[in-house]
Amino acid sequence: MRSLVTLFQTISAFLVLFYLYCESPAFQPLSSDWARPRGRVRLFLVFTGITILGNYLGTPVLKGGAIINARAVGSVLAGLLGGPVLGGLVGATAGVHRMSLGGIAALSGAVATTLEGVLAGFLNRRLRDRPEVLITMRTALLATFAGEVLHMGIVLLLTRPFPAAVEIVKVIAPPMVFLNPVGAALLMAVLMHRQRDLDRVAAASSAAALRVAERALGLLGRGFGPDTAGEMAAIVKEETGVGAVAVTDNEKVLGFVGLGSDHHRPGSAISSAITRQAIQDRAVVFADGIHQVFECGVSGDCPLHSALVVPLEVDGTVLGTVQLFEPKNRRFLHMNRRLGEGIGALLSSQLLIAKYEEQKNLLVLSELRLLRAQVNPHFLFNSLNTIMAILRNDAVRGRELVGHLSGYFRKNLQRHGELSTLEEELEHIRAYLEIEKARFEGLRVEIDVAPAFRAVKVPTFTLQPLLENAIRHGVSRVPGQGTVRILAFAEGGALRIDVEDDAGAFDEGRRSREGLGLRIVQKRLASLFGPGAGPEIHCEPGSLTRMTIRVPLEGAMVE
Repeated sequence: MRSLVTLFQTISAFLVLFYLYCESPAFQPLSSDWARPRGRVRLFLVFTGITILGNYLGTPVLKGGAIINARAVGSVLAGLLGGPVLGGLVGATAGVHRMSLGGIAALSGAVATTLEGVLAGFLNRRLRDRPEVLITMRTALLATFAGEVLHMGIVLLLTRPFPAAVEIVKVIAPPMVFLNPVGAALLMAVLMHRQRDLDRVAAASSAAALRVAERALGLLGRGFGPDTAGEMAAIVKEETGVGAVAVTDNEKVLGFVGLGSDHHRPGSAISSAITRQAIQDRAVVFADGIHQVFECGVSGDCPLHSALVVPLEVDGTVLGTVQLFEPKNRRFLHMNRRLGEGIGALLSSQLLIAKYEEQKNLLVLSELRLLRAQVNPHFLFNSLNTIMAILRNDAVRGRELVGHLSGYFRKNLQRHGELSTLEEELEHIRAYLEIEKARFEGLRVEIDVAPAFRAVKVPTFTLQPLLENAIRHGVSRVPGQGTVRILAFAEGGALRIDVEDDAGAFDEGRRSREGLGLRIVQKRLASLFGPGAGPEIHCEPGSLTRMTIRVPLEGAMVE
């Protein structure tokens, strides 16, 4: 009974320490940090500390021949969260420490702890794509229970003399086999609770960032300058609730709202070192007020103490920054930091759109850049509304869609060549399709492109306008479920690519009114491959609309 109480106290200590870790700044969300090398190092240190503490807090029995301990809690959780290598390293480190304490069961305990971490790690590999199953109390409990049963078997196998091994198992098995799984499940519950808190913060941040983007949509259409910067700063401050907000270009303050506005005046030169650093490095800079304090270069009595500086980029060029500030008596909330970064990313995307809207009348060279900006404000506005609606009921799905929207704009920014492979075109439209599927719940997309054709080169941004046409003027106009298909096959020495929808809603009179994207696709295909390249349109009213393009399957057009 005493050993049960002692082991329960040890597990209670683990819970307190792990809770403090999860609440500390060192803890990072599973999805963004733990798969990286520094995240694995952090996990190693935390769970190695737990396993070694389990050795120290254990209860020696049978004259020190064995120790009733909670070491398995740390090695199993390390394996479940970090994989077999991490689980094995944590278990082996704790095992070496266990052997240093002596006793006839030391070797078997060291081997068992290592194997428990490794086997839990293989469970991580099997279930890593199903976090809803992996990161659960049930999985932690069952994995630790199985590991401790294995532990008892290893004691019987490796400990000699055998009668002593049997006696050890009789004493240590009841508390360790039944309490350690409970302890692992409780630590997993702490982790899950903290993760849910961070998910709620992220969802709230995403929703606020989307509200800022929606309100700034028309504002940025008027350009990025002193006339719009003050209004933009006011919108950001209202949505974030921070002490002050500034918008700058690369040389001077364009707009400032909040504390310190008496000396941070629009038109004044940039005086902050962290602003210049963010512009120069094209990276977010955060002065948290503890490790790095915001130093005002204008006034010694400035009330601002911490700052987040987010560069605004278009086409790899920094146009300026948006900055969030807090005074000394207020902490810079983690939510506001993530929110500021999200606002910067969305505003950068909107600046990109605004820039390319100004270039609509340019020819030839400008046409490719216009196609890169074919995610027009209407699509962005509709996407933001869809994501905001989903966030209210499903924060995880909403975050996924924000990631798809951000990824779509990022890919737009990264694609510069006039030609791309068909595989790159398919990759480009995947994020677009995820957002459209969220808007139109009945939308189905079928892609049938053989691997041999994915290296064929086509004009950059060819598929997206065709796909948008099929959705916007096809399946979105008919009730119920609609299907869009992308097919590619060889025909007469060329690769034929069909984009079909089963709505059959194409209006023959609309040929002269095609959107800018389709007109540019047609012009570029004809310029590169001849008038027969397409797009050709075939419609069977009420059942099928097919847009066909053809590109050569020879020479420089294949990678």
